[in-house]
Amino acid sequence: MSDNQSWNSSGSEEDLEPREEPAHPVGIGEFSGVLSKWTNYIHGWQDRWVVLKNNTLSYYKAQDETEYGCRGSLCLSKAVITPHEFDECRLDISVNDSVWYMRAQDPEHRHQWIDSIELHRADSGYGSECSLRRHGSMLSLTSATSGYSATSTSSFKKGHSLKEKLAEMETFRDILCRQVDTLQKYFDSCSDAVSKDELQRDKIVEDDEDDFPNTRTDGEFLHNNNGSKEKLFQSLSPKGINGIDFKGEAITFKATTAGILATLSHCIDLMVKREDSWQKRLDKEMEKRRRIEEGYKSALNELKKKSHFGGPDYEEGPNSLINEDEFFDAVEAALDRQDKIEEQCQTEKTRIQRSSPVPLVDVYSSTGSHRFSDKVYRREVEENGIVLDPLKATHSVKGVTGHELCHYFWDTAYRNDWETTIENFNVVETLSENAAIIYQAHKRVWPASQRDVLYLSAMRKILANNENDPDTWLVCNFSVDHDKAQVTSRCVRAKINIAMICQTLVSPPEGDKEISRDNILCKITYVANVNPGGWAPASVLRAVAKREYPKFLKRFTSYVQEKTASKPILF
Repeated sequence: MSDNQSWNSSGSEEDLEPREEPAHPVGIGEFSGVLSKWTNYIHGWQDRWVVLKNNTLSYYKAQDETEYGCRGSLCLSKAVITPHEFDECRLDISVNDSVWYMRAQDPEHRHQWIDSIELHRADSGYGSECSLRRHGSMLSLTSATSGYSATSTSSFKKGHSLKEKLAEMETFRDILCRQVDTLQKYFDSCSDAVSKDELQRDKIVEDDEDDFPNTRTDGEFLHNNNGSKEKLFQSLSPKGINGIDFKGEAITFKATTAGILATLSHCIDLMVKREDSWQKRLDKEMEKRRRIEEGYKSALNELKKKSHFGGPDYEEGPNSLINEDEFFDAVEAALDRQDKIEEQCQTEKTRIQRSSPVPLVDVYSSTGSHRFSDKVYRREVEENGIVLDPLKATHSVKGVTGHELCHYFWDTAYRNDWETTIENFNVVETLSENAAIIYQAHKRVWPASQRDVLYLSAMRKILANNENDPDTWLVCNFSVDHDKAQVTSRCVRAKINIAMICQTLVSPPEGDKEISRDNILCKITYVANVNPGGWAPASVLRAVAKREYPKFLKRFTSYVQEKTASKPILF
């Protein structure tokens, strides 16, 4: 068999001719746009400018920052693109342990991105059929057989007797090959001799016909005839063909083939005897591999959970992977951290005040004289699984008036001084001197979603029906809608209806003394009806409300006392 024939036996016929590759475009143009990317549990989803080019996905903070370099990139050759099961706008792109959580504007936009990514992957040739065919099928039958033989021989290393029998078969094969060569030479010589003798016989027959009219005795004729036959078959004698003993070669050939058959039979017997033990070992190895694979998958899943804990799948939502107990623990831990930060800030603030030359005697006396009544009334109400517990709290604080409390509660100029849960706020529209529409975004407490509120806040004095009625002020905050503060996907919009009613009670001073802050007591009635929205567990919301409302009132009233201690009384 020639080299061409050997090569063709391992490949297809079409491999003999140059195959024309399918035409591909030189390159696919880049695809870019805005996608929301999950950053971390503090900032959540943030808009990023994403560029898909040359099978690489890169993102920038904004479109005008592309010239400064990307903030991150992923090669899509081995990336896994997973559309989210429940969120129709979200797609997850993962490469090994790196995961990008992305959200499109709408399902159609997400579909465009997925199609573009797959198009770039196909254009790169990764995993496609054409990339595999480019390598061709050039394995020869000899190389495949030698590879198989090497594998088979290695599997018999532990069978010593079987290894010896295989060595014997190699020896028999060499002997058989030499015998086949010898017999082939003998057959070739016989073929050449027969051809020559046929020509010689024809010539002898012609000579005999020419001598036929001569008178010869039968004995002479027969003698001549036998002499011609001797000449004819002289070249066929065994000694005439290189002295080859055909009968001996045939006997040896038969013995060699019989030895090969006997050795093969012995090998088969050995393999049959070892088949059971091999099968048992194989079963054990397969079971061991199965357990290892299961352990690996389990460890990998746990590692992914830990590495991506804090991702969008572990935040508040209808399909959150975090259970209620873990949710509660995480919220409580986040609130504890905020309290610690607030306590450190308050300690620093107190240290600065003590080093200040301004006398703080009045501050300490008034602060120490106030008292709180911890009367909080709450009624558990749920609507469609959302906690709507109405709350009423009554407090009393000494040294400040109702007007002062309402003023500091309503005026946004002091909001950041006493409200520690706010991330940012702004006045959307000023309606009057004592009324405004305010947008307010609260700090996120992971894993709960970030909340914001849009409300109308108004402050007014309630006119007394008679002169004995206490001086009463009211601040009312209730949710509204406004074109300049639309609901966004970044925050969950909460609905509030809050009222704080402050009554000032004045005790007459002794003698001719003027009224001081020691003669003033303010009674506070705080009523709140809050719809937090979202999917936070009811137990968590109630625990947070029970913890935070008293702290809020104590923090706020202490702040007002400190601010008004050295100022004239505002009735």
